[in-house]
This record gives sequence, structure tokens and C-alpha cells, in this order.
Amino acid sequence: MIERYFQFLGENQTKQLLDANEKSLTPSIRVNTIKIEKEILKDRLESKGFKLEPIDWIPYGFKIRNPPFNLGSTHEYLQGYYYLQSIAPMLPALILNPIPGDIVIDMCAAPGGKATHLAQILNNEGNLILIERNQKRIAALETNLLRMGIINSIIINDDAVNLPKIKIKADKILLDAPCTGEGLIRQDPSRKKSKQMKDINKMSIIQKNLLESGLNSLKPGGNLLYSTCSIAPEENEIVINEVLNSLSGYEIGQLQHTYGENGLTEVYGKSLREDLKYSQRLYPHLHDTIGFYICMIKKLQ
Repeated sequence: MIERYFQFLGENQTKQLLDANEKSLTPSIRVNTIKIEKEILKDRLESKGFKLEPIDWIPYGFKIRNPPFNLGSTHEYLQGYYYLQSIAPMLPALILNPIPGDIVIDMCAAPGGKATHLAQILNNEGNLILIERNQKRIAALETNLLRMGIINSIIINDDAVNLPKIKIKADKILLDAPCTGEGLIRQDPSRKKSKQMKDINKMSIIQKNLLESGLNSLKPGGNLLYSTCSIAPEENEIVINEVLNSLSGYEIGQLQHTYGENGLTEVYGKSLREDLKYSQRLYPHLHDTIGFYICMIKKLQ
């Protein structure tokens, strides 16, 4: 793992990354504006002793400094007034930014963090299709949808690779792809040793198949947001590079804001698509988040 980091981060940044991965992550919440205004929730939580700090990127997100007790045990949590969510995973739905008239698909929806966020942005209107392959994970998805008061969604228990067979063309698609979770070491130190190169290679094949299925299910002019909680180029830029080079009629979109570092256009001595620079990488040592990757792909008219 570290040998690979040296190749695309260099020695100094690799050392900084390894140091940052040893520091615990500040918990954060996303206020569910379907149910409560953020200032009202802020007052309620502060009256219980919580210290809330605004998040620059997320207008309804807060960091929680030194919580006096478990954030998942408050009445407000149980009533669905907020979702416990790390900062970087709040970005994909926000960037995709669906509007109520859109047909929106979340290709890997459980346990529902990004799905409930999409519903929130849609103001609980429109058509939100949630696909989840693993039947055992659907219970958690359903629980979060109920807790958060989501009424504009339908769950499909199927592998999202089969999405084109459903024959639904979407305006917006979120593909938070299954990955090795190389960016999650701050949350789960066991990931330092639990994955090998064969796992990355296996996941990259799955990611390519999912991405191709998603792109084939977009309407002309539609957008697909690809994200992973991995900093491995093999699961991010290289996946997108190979899929887009095998298809025509797609381009990588430039985001309205800069959230992290530009995506890699050269890695391991090989050149990739130039427009991959518009994708974004977030690192623990630079952005105080988990390791994360975001790329917006547009289907041309």
C-alpha cells in the first residue's frame, strides 16, 4: 500500500497521510431539513451539551466537538432529525444536486446515507430509485428511510449491473461504488492490513461494470456522480479512464467548487485522460476528512 502511495503522492505527503490516518475523525451530522430547521436542531443539541461547528461545504452540516454522549442515542436522532455522516460522503448528493422533476437513481443505496440526502435535496418529491444488491443490507436502508421520513423512494433488490435491463433512463445517477475502503483507515485501522492487491483488482472489475451500466442508463444531458471511499487510482481514475475510453458520448464535468486536490492525469508512469483533472481527491492529511474520490460524468446531448 505504502509503495503505491510513494508513486502518486511522493515521500513527504505519504508520511503526512500516514500520520493523519492515526488521528481520530471529528464526528459530524447532516441535519434532515425535511423534518427540522438546522438552527432549531442546533439549539436543541447545544442545550444537551453538544458543541456544534458549521461545515463550510455543507449548509446543513455540523462537526460535533467532544460529544458528551453517543450521538446515536438522542431523541433527535431517533426522530430522524439528523444523520450521522462523515463530511466527505455528504458531498456526492450535494454535487449531483437533483431537482424534484428528475428521475434519480442511487445504484448502491444501503445503508442510506446518500439516499436520504438525495431525498432531502429533492424535498421528498420526485422519483428516487434505490438499488441494493445485498438483501441483508436492505433492512438498514428501510430503517433509515423510515426514520428520516422519506416518502419519494422505491427500493429494488438487484445488482445494479442489471440496471439497463430495467429500461429506466435517469436524469441523475449516484454511483457510490463498492471499494476496498482504503480511505477509511481513520475510522477502521484494520484496513491497513485487511486488503491486498488482489482485492483492489477484484473491486476495479466490479466498479467498471457498474459504471458502464450506470452510464448506459443516463438520459442525454444527464449526469452520473462516481465516488468511492478509496484513494487508490486503480479504483478511481483508472476505472473511469478505461470505461470512458471504451465508450463515446461522455465527458468529465468541471465542478462548481474545488473540494480537494485535482484528480490524477498520470499515474504509475502512464498518462490518463486530461479531463480527469476535473475530478477531486480528498485526503486526511490535507482536508481532515476520510480519503475520498469524486468524479462527475456527463452524457452529451
